[in-house]
Amino acid sequence: MNIDLKSLTTEGRNPNTFGIDIASTEEMISMINEEDKKVAFAVEKEIKHIAKAVDLITESFNNGGRLIYIGAGTSGRLGILDASECPPTFGVPAQMVHGIIAGGYEAIFKAKEGAEDDINLGEKDLKDINFDKKDVLVGITASGRTPYVIGALNFAKKIGAVTIAVTNNSDSPVQNIADVGIAVVVGGEALTGSTRLKAGTAQKMVLNMLTTGSMIKIGKAYENLMVDVQSTNEKLTQRSKNIVVEATGVDESIAKEYLEETNYDVKLSIFMIKSKLDKKTAQEIVNKNNGHIRKALNEVINK
Repeated sequence: MNIDLKSLTTEGRNPNTFGIDIASTEEMISMINEEDKKVAFAVEKEIKHIAKAVDLITESFNNGGRLIYIGAGTSGRLGILDASECPPTFGVPAQMVHGIIAGGYEAIFKAKEGAEDDINLGEKDLKDINFDKKDVLVGITASGRTPYVIGALNFAKKIGAVTIAVTNNSDSPVQNIADVGIAVVVGGEALTGSTRLKAGTAQKMVLNMLTTGSMIKIGKAYENLMVDVQSTNEKLTQRSKNIVVEATGVDESIAKEYLEETNYDVKLSIFMIKSKLDKKTAQEIVNKNNGHIRKALNEVINK
């Protein structure tokens, strides 16, 4: 695939940083910072599409599907980063959100730029993880034209899976393939073509929204608290106590008692305290309401 780089917004020269190579260190960093300030406003313009994507991912999760990220280079690494943070944050299985990068495991640490040009490799990598129509595929590509991602999206589309594209150029090939196109156009980079800068920041913000939004919608939050956080280290154990205290108003010693009784199940501890039910009964009601604390409490209140 021949790519006319001059036609890509992400490859355009930024007139605000022509002198970045002769600027003082503070001036240089200020230039980059001024460009970074534009990212959130660019993301804001895509809220409607991001929200639609979140609803589709939520539906997939509720039907036993997975969220699969796929990309090359920086885009692939960002997908892997977001996926790897979901189990400790939301208490979900590692395979529920999965990141794939062109070139495989080695490419996470060392660039394998040629891998992104293989249009058949994306399909192969999806078949290797038994990707099926219950899953959602999010293709991430700054240019919107990466063959590896295009091949993956075409395969996902062919088997009937939901497809989402995250890109930084408007009217790109991946947008025309995907069911939902999210194009966060941030303009030319401070360093021309270095899409690990604004484009990468924009992608990270979008991926944060996709997983955080869908996890909230499947019951992984109560108010704005992470109630399925895993207590896998000292910091997270203390956070678990703090969450129970914040959600219920009990003191830390009481929170600790409940957490120890539930094997540090934050959600169950909160529900037991607020509902005043025993562990077995509380667990049954939480399960019945698919882990949504508010729904479970409404059931108790309305009895």
